[in-house]
Amino acid sequence: MKLRRNSGAFTLAVGSALASGVLVLAACGSGGGSRTSGRASAAASPAATAAIGVACGQSATVPASGSTAQEFAMRFWIKNYMRACPGTRITYDGNGSGAGQNDFLKGATAFAGSDSALSAAQITRSKSVCSHGGHAVHLPAVGAPIAIAYNLPGVSKLVLDAPTLARIFDSQITKWNDPAIAKLNPGTRLPATPIQASHRSDSSGTTDNFTSYLSAADPSAWPYGHNKEWAAKGGQSAKGSTGLAEQVKKTVGAIGYVELTHAIARNIPTVSIATGASAPVASSVLTASKAIADAKIAGTGDDDLVLQLDYTTKAPGAYPIDMVTYEIVCDKGNEPATWSATKAFLTYITDAQGQQDLSFQGYATLPATIVNKVRSKISNLS
Repeated sequence: MKLRRNSGAFTLAVGSALASGVLVLAACGSGGGSRTSGRASAAASPAATAAIGVACGQSATVPASGSTAQEFAMRFWIKNYMRACPGTRITYDGNGSGAGQNDFLKGATAFAGSDSALSAAQITRSKSVCSHGGHAVHLPAVGAPIAIAYNLPGVSKLVLDAPTLARIFDSQITKWNDPAIAKLNPGTRLPATPIQASHRSDSSGTTDNFTSYLSAADPSAWPYGHNKEWAAKGGQSAKGSTGLAEQVKKTVGAIGYVELTHAIARNIPTVSIATGASAPVASSVLTASKAIADAKIAGTGDDDLVLQLDYTTKAPGAYPIDMVTYEIVCDKGNEPATWSATKAFLTYITDAQGQQDLSFQGYATLPATIVNKVRSKISNLS
């Protein structure tokens, strides 16, 4: 699909997008079961518009892509927003953060979802698709714990720490009854089952955040730094969070990193992390929210809202392996044909109404101070 910001026109290859797994949600009528394949022309009812708390933008088709971590949130947001604003059709292709960034930087989408920030070089590149001297900016939208999911029959509770995780995912610890694992799990009978460490095969913000945790918490055990591309040796790979979660679920001895939503959806057990606090911390909405509450805005000023997470937290009840998903747009020079609808949608998802039910979807809330800055930023975008 190709969206040209400078020309004000775009073409959307719907058939191709559907074939590649794009999420397309259409407005439902009062019966709740109808699906619209083309652009809806009905105006939003005052009651529906009031229910989501924002005014609808002009009728438009808004293409977006990126993070698989926020797919469940996007399903929730798009369904509710399009019910209230049937003149807008929003599509979201969960093709991974790296692919979503590239789609946006090619001018193919109105916004991108990404679990890691654009590089300085990518910000510079964005100036070619953001007209009127604009460039890409990051809008924090939702937080999520990255769960360490595992498949080890007979072991319902498991504790690991950063050094042990680093050595597991670097193929240095290869058996589940390794002394390093046994030391963290006294009284648990661990089998000699081979460990099948699984990582993402695609460019992934989840990988970037997971390796950020490993490199921050124990740089001596994890010498690879952080990146959206997997760098360690060995292990199995799978595409997308869905693919990785399914691989762990079907493989005895497997361990992998996925957003908590994907582990919950498949009833896969997850690891508690020994952080140095008084007790190991399990991955949950509450423990992730506690850690994310201490996030700081990187750099100075509010020109961009990239958050800096504390992966080395030892605060009681704070889960350290977390991520924040950003919606990436232009600070100015967004595509005129879609910007009104895009801005209204982004305003909704960061509104109290858009955020309030996400904990039931397995997401962590962002601090109110950050959300307020995001909403102020959106109001000044053009």
